[in-house]
Amino acid sequence: MGTLLDAFALVAFLGGEPAAPEVRQLLARGDAAISTVNLAEAGQSLLRHGDATSDELRELVGSIPLAVIPFTAAHAWRAAELRARYYRRTDSAVSLADCCLVAVATPADRVATADAAVLRMAAAEGIGAVELPGA
Repeated sequence: MGTLLDAFALVAFLGGEPAAPEVRQLLARGDAAISTVNLAEAGQSLLRHGDATSDELRELVGSIPLAVIPFTAAHAWRAAELRARYYRRTDSAVSLADCCLVAVATPADRVATADAAVLRMAAAEGIGAVELPGA
């Protein structure tokens, strides 16, 4: 079983946000991972809002015990199906990256997020979850 972090979790950890202690505990377990899509989402956020260079950020993320899961064509089709099934602008605004997170998860995994819509989607798909405190 692994714990898959969404972009929010990685940003919270690196930015010392309220969810950082919980994410630190998840990383300490040694089974944390992030998809390449969610890594890209976190990276662009950190680069836009922080003062680290891309090289510095790569080095920092590389020092974290965090596996990176490649996003495949099979994952892309699953994410497309999830978004078609769960996206509703008014009450379930799951992003494509949110769907990518759940698409790489297996029933043996759990996702770590503060997003209520993602938590509901994961539960409906039989994926466990760790609810992180919001910002």
